[in-house]
Amino acid sequence: MDFLELAKTRFSCRKFKNIPVEDEKLNKILEAAQLAPTAKNSQPFKIWVAKSEDALNKIRTVTPCHFNANLILVLGGNPENAFTRPADNKNFNEVDASIIGTHIMLQIQNLGLGTTWVGYFDNLKLIELFPEMKNYNLIALFPIGYPADDAQPAEKHFKRKNISELVTYL
Repeated sequence: MDFLELAKTRFSCRKFKNIPVEDEKLNKILEAAQLAPTAKNSQPFKIWVAKSEDALNKIRTVTPCHFNANLILVLGGNPENAFTRPADNKNFNEVDASIIGTHIMLQIQNLGLGTTWVGYFDNLKLIELFPEMKNYNLIALFPIGYPADDAQPAEKHFKRKNISELVTYL
């Protein structure tokens, strides 16, 4: 599929079939994350894969936006391992994690699966439930699955500013 076609067909999927995601597809998603560019190739991120009922149930207590997916990725950026721009001490862990999250979403779409970027969760409670996440800025949750037959983009999905509003030529 052409990249622009992939980008145009991707939408925030909030309704899934109760079909497990195959390990082969999960591995491709994780490989896309691994290949994502990061500042100075520092790769200051971690992905936690929640597949077990115990892990999924814990995550469901920290967000209403789990959409009953049977696979959820948690993405975190580690500021201690990230590049910091010398001019202003800007730490790039969240930028890097956002690039990785975009690779994750586009690979999910490319595999015929659906997801949405979930930022609405209680990160402190999540860290309490999973102490191994404590040194990370938790950036996003990605519930993943096969889109339900009636899954559709939200109305807002189609509202885009004109390119002339977004771009300035210098």
